[in-house]
Amino acid sequence: MYAIVEIAGKQYKVAENDNLIVPRLNAGVDESITLDRVLLIADGDDVQIGTPTIDNAAITATVVEHVRGDKILVFRKKRRKRFKVKKGHRQPYTRIEIKELSAGGKKSASKSTKKKKAPKAAETESVDAAENEASAASE
Repeated sequence: MYAIVEIAGKQYKVAENDNLIVPRLNAGVDESITLDRVLLIADGDDVQIGTPTIDNAAITATVVEHVRGDKILVFRKKRRKRFKVKKGHRQPYTRIEIKELSAGGKKSASKSTKKKKAPKAAETESVDAAENEASAASE
């Protein structure tokens, strides 16, 4: 079972017991958070697609730690003007662990129509087989 969830404007594919590094969240370490912007939940052949989100679906996660990314150097220079600026930047991130996926809402319409079409095809095959048997018996 996996889900697509939106965290801070970015989409992530998550499953239970996954560790993710996401943009900095306002939560303390070892604090439990609930992510309610669930866009898709898939469990084998059962897929729920939100419009844009799935109602009553939520993902429970725990904040493991707050970290900072690698340093990015920003260098500006204007030649022949004796102007140089060198700055560094480290982006703040939060490492979270996914604890539980809970689904809610309705199934997508495309999956329910596919399930309805399959029995109809099986019925036509059985009708064709019955007609072939009847024509063979009459000959």
